[in-house]
Amino acid sequence: MSTHRPAGHMSPDAPPAAPTTRDWVVLALLCIAQFMLVLDVTAANIALPSIASDLRLGTSDLTWVITAYAVTFGGLMLLGGRLADVLGRRRLLVTGLVLFTVSSALCGLALDGVQLIAGRAVQGVGAALLSPAALASVSTLFTGAARTRALGVWAGIGASGFAVGLLASGLLTSGPGWRWIFLVNVPIGVALIPLLLRMLPASSGIGGRIDLVGGLLATVFAAALVVALGGLGGLGDAAGGLASWWPITLALGVAVLALVLFVLQERCHPAPLVPLGVLRRRPVMTGLALMLLASAAMLSLFFLASMYLQQVVGLDPFQTGLVFLPSAVATVISAHLASRALARFSVRLVAAGAFAITAAGGLVLTQLDGSSALWYPLIAGLVLVSFGLGPAFLTATASALARVDVHEAGLASGIVNTGHEIGGAFGVAAVASVIGAASASLLDPGAYARGFAALAIAALAAAIVSLVFIAPGRIDSSALPEGPLH
Repeated sequence: MSTHRPAGHMSPDAPPAAPTTRDWVVLALLCIAQFMLVLDVTAANIALPSIASDLRLGTSDLTWVITAYAVTFGGLMLLGGRLADVLGRRRLLVTGLVLFTVSSALCGLALDGVQLIAGRAVQGVGAALLSPAALASVSTLFTGAARTRALGVWAGIGASGFAVGLLASGLLTSGPGWRWIFLVNVPIGVALIPLLLRMLPASSGIGGRIDLVGGLLATVFAAALVVALGGLGGLGDAAGGLASWWPITLALGVAVLALVLFVLQERCHPAPLVPLGVLRRRPVMTGLALMLLASAAMLSLFFLASMYLQQVVGLDPFQTGLVFLPSAVATVISAHLASRALARFSVRLVAAGAFAITAAGGLVLTQLDGSSALWYPLIAGLVLVSFGLGPAFLTATASALARVDVHEAGLASGIVNTGHEIGGAFGVAAVASVIGAASASLLDPGAYARGFAALAIAALAAAIVSLVFIAPGRIDSSALPEGPLH
């Protein structure tokens, strides 16, 4: 007979029940599942040059290896959370894990760029179903102080996946090949599925309406905008003439249409995915804007630096992963320092300072000329950007959650986390277009310098947004997460 305690049957005055050993085992399984999602972001970045060489992908196609995953993950994340509530957390979690595992196999076996990008898009769908359901399971499985510890462990998955993904991708790509950064997910997923079905408590779901159309329209909007951003790089080709504009114009038209239809859908649906009243809240929109910019800076940094180190400097994938390690450490340290700084200084000041540091790092990286020593300016620039991004992510969440009602905190957090995924796709598409416009060759150091300059400009814009739009005053930092809970 199972000794697992049932959730949600305690008296309001009763002390929280102590978690059982089984609860902690389930937490470990959920963290492993989430770890695969986090790892696949950094791992794919390190493997990009090898993928480009093997499948003969150009810069534009190569960006979709990253953005296809980010767009579907971010665009469908809120829908995934709603589905978990309506249909049941375990059902959605396992469905997402099955999709992610199968699509990982498809990515690893891809024969061309189309198959790989399609597999990455399906991976994102699986992640969008899995991640919200897994986090909701953690939140309901534990209570009181145990929940705080469990969420702390969950938050640590982001930082550890960041560092481990760099090294694991480098080892796998340099060893058996880039395909194994995807194939390694298959045995892990196959092992997790029966374990979670057996150990994770079932939840029947609350029932109700599902705004499926809203989720699809949000994803179409993000994808179309990424297509438009990526198409800007082709405008540097004089041979294209006016013909280069029509795909961009069409993509922008689709994005605008999807956005208008999304607003109408949310206004008319009885159970909207995103109540429009929440989007009119200045703190939420400011937090979303900052998260979009911070995530765009982070993923574009990975994309540019990984390609530069391997294509220009000539490092192998494992050496590239090692070069990124100081950046991973800097992000963890700065996020910890920022949580303390928020207790003494205003969110506005901390956010502006964080993005200013990121901009300074981007400016340092513009000095790269292909012959610079690795320790300067490359390492210095990478560490500076990463040191600024740690607090940037925390303050983006802080500005969104500081002044919203308790019953809206979960929705506001979901909106900001959606920005985390989609912002990365926007960033990669934007810097890829800068590289494409600057040079047709990925071997030109000047193209990367322009990309890093674009990163610095975006970070400077975020610093200005922080000073102008974040409300003055301090917040209760004890109410904030210690890391990204997604």
